[in-house]
This record gives sequence, C-alpha cells and structure tokens, in this order.
Amino acid sequence: MTSMPDAADARLLDAHDLALAALHEITPAHTVGAAAGYTIEDGGAVSLRFASAMAGYPDWFWTVSVAVVDGSEPTVLEAELLPGEGSLLAPEWVPWAVRLADYQAAQAALAAERGDDELADDDLDDDELDEDDDADESDIDDLDDLDAADFDQDGSPILHAGDVDGVDIDVLDEDAPDDDDAPGR
Repeated sequence: MTSMPDAADARLLDAHDLALAALHEITPAHTVGAAAGYTIEDGGAVSLRFASAMAGYPDWFWTVSVAVVDGSEPTVLEAELLPGEGSLLAPEWVPWAVRLADYQAAQAALAAERGDDELADDDLDDDELDEDDDADESDIDDLDDLDAADFDQDGSPILHAGDVDGVDIDVLDEDAPDDDDAPGR
C-alpha cells in the first residue's frame, strides 16, 4: 500500500539508502528484497517497506521508519520485520493421506531421476512384506492380553515406580481420609 505524500518530507521518501543501511545492521543483505512501498505515519514519519527474502517468510516486509527531527537530516526511528496481509493465513487444509501420497510420488520421481529403484534397495518381495505384517499383528494381539497384574508380579517399574511425586505409594494408609472427604469441602 502506498500513501500519497501530503505532508511528508521528500527527503524521507528518498531515504532508501539510509533504510537499507539500517536493515543491513540487523539482518544480512540477502534477506532484504526490493522496495515495496511506503506509508506516511502520524507526525510526518515515513515507513519504508522492503520485501523479505527470507525463506519461510512469504508476504513479510522489512519496515524502516524514518523521520526528520528538528530540521536535521533524516534519521531512522525503528526497523522491524512485519507481516503482510496474507502472511499469517494458514494454507488450505489438505488431508494427511493426500499429503502422504504427494510425498511418496515426489520421492518416487526423485528415485526415477537418479535411476534408483526403491523396492530393489529394500531387497524385500511382497511375500516377505506380508510375513512382517502378520508378525506385527500377532505382537499387537499379545499386548491386548496384558493388564496391571502382569507388571506387578514381575516387578516391572513401568506401571509402579515405587513413588509418585516423592510419596512412596506402598506406605500410604488406606484408611486415611481422602482430601476430598475433609470437613469444610
């Protein structure tokens, strides 16, 4: 967005070199893109915008506010990276299955460019893959048969570490009233 200079000092509108020098003090030169307009602020200051050339910051702008103080030469008030109108909008949602399919297609295309055959690299045929799937399913079935008693008998610390938040749960008085049962609640 570019405002018409009603009361802006022409020197501020032409202060691109001053603004770029200020930006190069806070960010590498390759992160600053082309001039992208200006805004006249209240009090006569001018904010000069430059496109951001940083990866991951599309539609962001380096903004340098300049002003003339007490009739002297233009000076920099502040420099910052600000979002543009569309920069904070999330991209349209794409289901995971579609993203996965796109990723797999891209990986297959890269492998084809290199002359690699991903399945040949794995040295597995379809029968071996099916056997691995069957083994995984039987492991899952075994997990369904486990309960807390299985862990208490073998001394496993998975479900019972001996204390919770510094309190040994084996020595708790089972007859003691709970905090919820205390009078006044």
